[in-house]
Amino acid sequence: MDDFEQLSSEQVLAHAVRLHHPRLVLACSFQKEETVLIDMLSAIEPRLRVFTIDTGELFPETYDLWRRVEERYELHVEVADASSIASSPWSAEHCCSALKVAALERALTEAEAWLTGLRREQSPTRAHVPKRTRDARGLWKYNPLADWAEDDVWRYVFEHELPYNRRHDQGYASIGCAPCTQPGTGREGRWAGQAKTECGLHV
Repeated sequence: MDDFEQLSSEQVLAHAVRLHHPRLVLACSFQKEETVLIDMLSAIEPRLRVFTIDTGELFPETYDLWRRVEERYELHVEVADASSIASSPWSAEHCCSALKVAALERALTEAEAWLTGLRREQSPTRAHVPKRTRDARGLWKYNPLADWAEDDVWRYVFEHELPYNRRHDQGYASIGCAPCTQPGTGREGRWAGQAKTECGLHV
């Protein structure tokens, strides 16, 4: 593509599916962005693989959304287990520095490309996210919603009556693991009070 950044999100998805399916996977953390992508993909290639990294520490509302998404789209979300088996107490550093990254590596073992819901508006660390890039593994990484604003995401959710995490109605803009997530705008509620800004999956 000469000017990939000019493609719409649906065009990015169609391109990725055409080039990489069945070795294309969607990384889903059950943010509203991934629900949008699943909805779009249902019209392009409903058999696309979707995986989630389960730390065992997600909010009950996240597990509920997981169930609702699977039921709506007749989809089986694969699980990359990142639950803690160590004797040390659960912490953001323990989780994100090793367990989630290791789970991601396992999930991408057979893939040649993957999809994410990253958006430039989400945080300074994501301000220059391209719609398509090569990651450190040499895999193609697609971010079809890179240029979407928060309002764009919510507009799509409401217009298509998509399920979403009910924690959003309680002031949580971004929702991760229960021990480390607090209400807040943007990603400020993630690892609140800590220097962390990313879990390690996209750096």
